[in-house]
Amino acid sequence: MSWVSDRTLAPQPAPPAPPRGWTASRIAGHVLMAVWILAGANLLYYLASNVMSDFFRDYWEKYLDGIVITLQLVGLSMVAGAALSLPVALARASRKPFLSGIAYAYVYFFRGTPLLAQTFLIYYAAGSFRPFFSDIGLWWFFRDAWYCAIFAFTLNTAAYQAEILRGAVQNVDKGQWEAAAALGIPKGVTFLKVILPQALIVALRPYGNELVLMIKGSAIVSLVTIYDLMGETRRAYSRTFDFQAYIWAAVLYLLVVEALRRVWDQMELRLTRHLRRS
Repeated sequence: MSWVSDRTLAPQPAPPAPPRGWTASRIAGHVLMAVWILAGANLLYYLASNVMSDFFRDYWEKYLDGIVITLQLVGLSMVAGAALSLPVALARASRKPFLSGIAYAYVYFFRGTPLLAQTFLIYYAAGSFRPFFSDIGLWWFFRDAWYCAIFAFTLNTAAYQAEILRGAVQNVDKGQWEAAAALGIPKGVTFLKVILPQALIVALRPYGNELVLMIKGSAIVSLVTIYDLMGETRRAYSRTFDFQAYIWAAVLYLLVVEALRRVWDQMELRLTRHLRRS
């Protein structure tokens, strides 16, 4: 009989973690957290106390209309930008210097310059070429601030989405190209049926980040006479000079972004459920 008891052979629980001391960094963290909690509580109290105010009663419908305009602008731009980003990403990955050079210049320009400058350039510079646009029948498009904003946003987000897509495609294992070639599958079919679906899954999170950035960046269209959420906010403030106009705008932007983030997270979980182990 072994002299070692069953108690000795049984797995022993891990020893308790040593108590954490109140270091300077920990104290500062708790203080900052308390400040944020107090600020958030005060903000909630302020908004709740102003729900029945004259400002809220007069402008809440305008704010909702602005949210709709913002979502329409960003949604149309994202969809059109996604369609444009595919040929741009393919051109960036092309071995032909002419195609890759043009795509690189396009991406470099629209990623390296502010969206505000791009919007102003398209909206205000179009008038200088009115005879040309009139001759080709496109003046109806460039004279409208709505179309100019969608055009500028589409070109901007297409440059970012092209880089997202190109990086995602490069992240897919190159062995799948070789396997498809060994089976005699054409490269075009391999890309559309095998590589692209996997790349889009990899790019889901960056696409979500780009959507959030576009929502926040859309506020600049208020400067070109479009009454999106920020446009309605500026109009409300110009009439009332009540600073709560911008507080409500910030809260609504936060709610829209948080709602889209949660929807995107659920979509990502559903599309990647086959990658998670049960």
